[in-house]
Amino acid sequence: MSAYSIGLDYGTNSCRSLLIDLDSGKELGSEVFNYPSGKLGILTDPNDPNVARQNPQDYIDGCEKIIRGAIAQAQANDPDFSPSKVISIGVDTTGSTVIPVDAAGNPLAFDPQFADNPNAKVWLWKDHTAFREAEQITKLAQEMRPQYLEKCGGTYSSEWWWSKILRVRKTDPAVFDAAFSFVEHCDWLTAELAGDTNPLTLKRSICAAGHKAMFNDQWGGLPDKEFLSALDPALAELRDRLYEDAHASDQLAGTLCKQWANRLGLDEGVAIAVGAFDCHMGAVGSGVKKGTLVKVLGTSTCDITVADKGIADVPGLCGQVDGSVVPGMIGVEAGQSAVGDLFLWLVNHIVPDSYGADSGAKFAAMGEKISKMKPGESGLLALDWNNGNRSVLTDVRLSGLMLGQSLHTEAHEIYRAYIEATAFGAYTIIKRMEEFGVEINEVVTTGGLSLKNPTLMQIYADVIGKPMKVSVSEQTCALGAALFGAVSAGYGTLAQLQAKVVSYHDRVYYPIAENQVVYSQLFELYSQLHDGFGVTEWRGSMANVMKELMDIREQQRN
Repeated sequence: MSAYSIGLDYGTNSCRSLLIDLDSGKELGSEVFNYPSGKLGILTDPNDPNVARQNPQDYIDGCEKIIRGAIAQAQANDPDFSPSKVISIGVDTTGSTVIPVDAAGNPLAFDPQFADNPNAKVWLWKDHTAFREAEQITKLAQEMRPQYLEKCGGTYSSEWWWSKILRVRKTDPAVFDAAFSFVEHCDWLTAELAGDTNPLTLKRSICAAGHKAMFNDQWGGLPDKEFLSALDPALAELRDRLYEDAHASDQLAGTLCKQWANRLGLDEGVAIAVGAFDCHMGAVGSGVKKGTLVKVLGTSTCDITVADKGIADVPGLCGQVDGSVVPGMIGVEAGQSAVGDLFLWLVNHIVPDSYGADSGAKFAAMGEKISKMKPGESGLLALDWNNGNRSVLTDVRLSGLMLGQSLHTEAHEIYRAYIEATAFGAYTIIKRMEEFGVEINEVVTTGGLSLKNPTLMQIYADVIGKPMKVSVSEQTCALGAALFGAVSAGYGTLAQLQAKVVSYHDRVYYPIAENQVVYSQLFELYSQLHDGFGVTEWRGSMANVMKELMDIREQQRN
């Protein structure tokens, strides 16, 4: 008799489900729910572009819709399927996406007193308002606890747990004082489904804790009270209301409670795995293993691989955490803050209507044009930092740059230059990993861009210099969550389930030697810009960059 698992993937703008047959590996149902609150699901502030919050009610409403939708599709697609055969649920979310909660674990946003206060809402991963707090945490850790930074790339980010909580404390003491605790989205949702959101007892994810909250068993879990008190005494007091343990996603967070079972049309007692972040689950759903780097290509990108215990600490990454991806191995994370978002910004604000009537038509027209271009023939070179730099500089106070424009530059040339810039950023991350002993032999991509944009994929292969595979599943994050759900229910090992379910498209993108030669030249120039604008200690000249770009342009056009 077949068994089934459901994976829930809570992204930046929407959430989606995936229902799979654990024996055949077939994907039987999937449903999407677009968050209705704010703009594309994000609560923003016209006076501060760094603000990005969400309404937790969207998570609740979405959960029912996407699970019921997936069940209905599975019933239509498989006559043997029954909701009673669903044995598990796994959950992934964005992160660090922080929720202020009361003593019962209810989001403060549900309290009428705070219903209209954005600081009581969910602090989405891409909220960058806490950049000053991140600088404060980094500086103090360098002075008091340098080991805290060694496991998270050397710099603490405004996107992460403590920065956001400290920002709440500084800017809205009423919300901070009303919050009994704070919970990551991936932890709160699993607890909600299990019917016990008590912040003191709900299962916390090692993925979230290790990568974003400086949790490590080497120093007893979370940062110590002396360090937190030096940031703000209120944080030291808060520590007692947080957690002492964190768990990998092969562990049970709980089982489906009666209320949610009735609401979803499932049996009470379905296993719920400990949650994790979307990209980490996506890596699992893409078959991550030692030597394989998984790039989740979306609005931003996340790079995930695994390594043996004992690897060196790698500066500039988003953390190295035992068990955050695959239990028993070190999960290594890096990423870029804007990729799909960068291209969408270009189309929405820069590309003229002569390319098409809407964004889809514009992308199609530009895609056709750039597919016929040679590397370097536009004479353009960009820095892809329109949303800051996550890796390897870890600095949100950086911005985008386009170099080499003339009065003849066209929009599609800018588009290709941005694609190349994101590829150079990706290569910078890989070079850093390899420099410190992380083995990378191939790259597996997942996400919409990898399926929709073959020119981008070839550019990435040429720049990175490694084969690029594409996952067959379009829902690898939800797939990874579903697999961990099954493991938590005791239905086989992760490796056994991956062997049944994970597959790749036949087309593999291999580097083209003649393109690699040109991209090697362009990468050297990119690296000059990268260090010149991003590294405070850099001492050098960029006087050669424009002229060398022109030389390359003339060479490629002739």
